[in-house]
Amino acid sequence: MKGNVDAELVLHAMIEYNNYTQAVIVSGDGDFHCLIEYLKQQGKLKRLIVPNFNKFSAVLRKFMPDMTFLNKNRNKLDYQKRGINLRTKP
Repeated sequence: MKGNVDAELVLHAMIEYNNYTQAVIVSGDGDFHCLIEYLKQQGKLKRLIVPNFNKFSAVLRKFMPDMTFLNKNRNKLDYQKRGINLRTKP
């Protein structure tokens, strides 16, 4: 069974519209274009986070100033093993 998560996200974003001041959308899918555009027009789009700079819908290009790309920030987001052991002995 396939669900329509895209439509549900748009619907719930609008149902809860009065309950938030700004929204962060995490997607590179062009199906959210109308939602992103409306939120931007209303001053409620805080940020559009796109997982991959190389794979996102061309219809979202007009929102480039509002975008953050996760893969371009990978070095900040990757697990970094520390050189010191913070664990104390029992």
